Amino acid sequence: MTLSPQERERFLAEPHIGALSVVERPDRAPLTVPIWYQYTPGGELWVRTGPDSRKARAIRSAGRFSLMVQRTAPTVRYVSVEGPVTRTAPDSDELSWEMAARYLPQDKVAAFVEYDRTRLGEHGIIYMRPEHWVSADLGGF
Repeated sequence: MTLSPQERERFLAEPHIGALSVVERPDRAPLTVPIWYQYTPGGELWVRTGPDSRKARAIRSAGRFSLMVQRTAPTVRYVSVEGPVTRTAPDSDELSWEMAARYLPQDKVAAFVEYDRTRLGEHGIIYMRPEHWVSADLGGF
């Protein structure tokens, strides 16, 4: 069963691991990688990534990307969105903290943010406006 607009936006706003897909080359299938993301219903979706990462280069070239999130319990449910990049921005300590706090237990956030800052290098933020939605709840299969 297709989700209502409100159901799909609430589901996307939950902290699932996303599968980001972006066309990298016309002679290949899309690059698909797992990623943390942030979304507020009615707003833009955003991801953090290294500015020279393979996915960042592909997103810059394509100008758009898609993200699919899913769960398997208590029912099989998924939401997939696709849309244009609306803007990019430099990363900040606040955005790094926000993303880490979305996915990690409270007592692990500070250590991860420090690790991220000192070991993982520069990041940027890529914003996308969900334009096309596909969603379903397949029940308790």
